[in-house]
Amino acid sequence: MRKNGLLLLVLGQLLFSCISTEKDVPSPKEITESFSTEDENLDGADFSEEKIIARTAKHGAEFSSDQIVGSAVIEHPANHEIKTYFLYGAEHLNLENNYFDIPVVYNAAVKKWIKYFTGRGRGFFQRYSGRAGRYAPILSKVLKDNGLPQDLIFLAMAESGFQTKAKSWAKAVGPWQFMPYTGRRYGLEVNWYVDERRDPIKSSIAASKYLKKLYKQFGSWELAAASYNAGEGKMGRAIRRYRTKNFWKIRRGRYLKPETKNYVPKIMALAIIGKNLKSFGFEEIDWHEPLDFQEIQVPGGADLFKIAKDLNVEFDDLHYLNPEIQRWFTPPTHETYTLRVPVGKRDAWADCCSAKKEEYIASQEVFQKYRVRGRKTRLDDVARKFKIKDKKVLTWLNDNYKSHRSRVPRGTYVTLPFRIGQSKKDNMYADLYDKPRKSVIRKRKYRNRIRVAKRRGKKISNPSQFYTVKRGDSLWSVSRKTGVSLDTLIVSNLKIIKKRQIRAGDRLVIR
Repeated sequence: MRKNGLLLLVLGQLLFSCISTEKDVPSPKEITESFSTEDENLDGADFSEEKIIARTAKHGAEFSSDQIVGSAVIEHPANHEIKTYFLYGAEHLNLENNYFDIPVVYNAAVKKWIKYFTGRGRGFFQRYSGRAGRYAPILSKVLKDNGLPQDLIFLAMAESGFQTKAKSWAKAVGPWQFMPYTGRRYGLEVNWYVDERRDPIKSSIAASKYLKKLYKQFGSWELAAASYNAGEGKMGRAIRRYRTKNFWKIRRGRYLKPETKNYVPKIMALAIIGKNLKSFGFEEIDWHEPLDFQEIQVPGGADLFKIAKDLNVEFDDLHYLNPEIQRWFTPPTHETYTLRVPVGKRDAWADCCSAKKEEYIASQEVFQKYRVRGRKTRLDDVARKFKIKDKKVLTWLNDNYKSHRSRVPRGTYVTLPFRIGQSKKDNMYADLYDKPRKSVIRKRKYRNRIRVAKRRGKKISNPSQFYTVKRGDSLWSVSRKTGVSLDTLIVSNLKIIKKRQIRAGDRLVIR
């Protein structure tokens, strides 16, 4: 009896020690309740969904020399929350982690990217991984909360290297590289004042919705990832063309662009290295501090320079926490705006400034002015001159004009959305001076020329004579050779010309 009692006592102590040393990640509710102990004088405060996500992610972040923070930790594959995948064919590498929650293969295409990121691109991988310390815990938490694989953070790593201000030639922006239309479609605000594609939390919520939709549509993560890059329309056409849903078979064809063909192998290579840092010699990553902030409510159109000065913080630090704000003032389209500030500055705002919020609305005196010189100038002419695509910006700043088409008398001063002392070539206005690729400009000119020809050309209705295009021919040279006007040549051969430029062997109607 005494032995049994002693045995029970020992087991009880062991059980207690196991429970007491277990490292739990607090729930969002527990995090919210803990705010009152971490932040002074915040009783009764309301916290946004973004704030709760960021704080929970910070508490749950575990920095390790084994794998990138935020990637899926799979200790018991059979009992993992979602489906897991074993990496076959890489046993000789003796990896620490062979399990992933997205499909990963070890083939020639993936090996190429592994070789790149462990060789010539090693510096890129180290920088991406360092930024992962700041943003990956947030991205991972949002994915997990939406029932998606956490290893999809490597998709964001492939897209942007976890940079909030990353921008592609195609004008995809932010850590998840959303195009403007897709961003708006999934609830992100994109306009002259703000671009929520840059917000790591809001864009991650939108990306989760989009990825969930793509997976439901295509039924595999390889196809979902490829369509995230190429577009679901392009991927759907590729599936129909090759009559298969196997990404690796589709990849062999010529239909997908090289960028998309390399996209999925790149994600897989990043995942393999990212979850096996020691195996690939990345043992000392300089992790950035996890994102943390407090929130204050400010009026729309508030001067961020003035707020930064009164809170005794650098303007760049304020902009860093609010990457979605494109200008030096909060969007005037909002009555109030939730602004992120460094931890500890919420109390400073309550003490010095919250009672006089309206004083922070940017005054007319701090805006630059432009004196109109033309006699027949309209407000949208001024907008065009300063590359302000949203013409409502000037009507907001100049109350005496009801429409952007309003006439502006000569000698009148028009208020511009630039701050006094700022250059119009400041990084803040870089988006105003974006130039499209030469190939994009060529396509635009080509489409415009077709539009003009439709209006001016006379179609040959009963063709009797044709010209076979030779190598080096252009529409202009064919027009000169045959004596047919360019407009007539275009409208008479629209079936070919509206889809693409002419090629050797094409038969063009000329009479």
